[in-house]
Amino acid sequence: MLIFTWLVFSAVAAGQVAELVSKCLQARDMAYCPYSRFPVGAAILTSGGTIITGCNVENASYGLTVCAERTAIQRAVAEGHRSFTAIAVTCDIKDSFVGPCGACRQVLMEFGSEWDVYLTKPDGSYKKTSLKELLPLAFSPAHLRADMVVKL
Repeated sequence: MLIFTWLVFSAVAAGQVAELVSKCLQARDMAYCPYSRFPVGAAILTSGGTIITGCNVENASYGLTVCAERTAIQRAVAEGHRSFTAIAVTCDIKDSFVGPCGACRQVLMEFGSEWDVYLTKPDGSYKKTSLKELLPLAFSPAHLRADMVVKL
């Protein structure tokens, strides 16, 4: 008699998820949000295993506010990272999982659609999804290839 066992491996190890979630919660506590009083934290996992954090930074000129996810990605890029596997995001909403805003989803998509996204509640519980699920039919760098553009 043959017995088959199927193993499914996540791209992100359980210990890395726990650390990612913990770091996004810590980043949320650093948010500068005197106007909205809506702190957000994010933690990005690079393909090399480094975790980079970010928090939202508000501005009296509201349009200049930067979200936590964009702060984290900009910081990661400034440190030389270009390849990412996961992001955890959190805010102070206890009753539901909250995802990144549309602008942040688009900025993250610049670096690929295969990210794991951990939507995290303040108590540390999370829901795993993917960037591809959060931003279907996304505009991506591939759309800018010369062979994709109609020449007039």
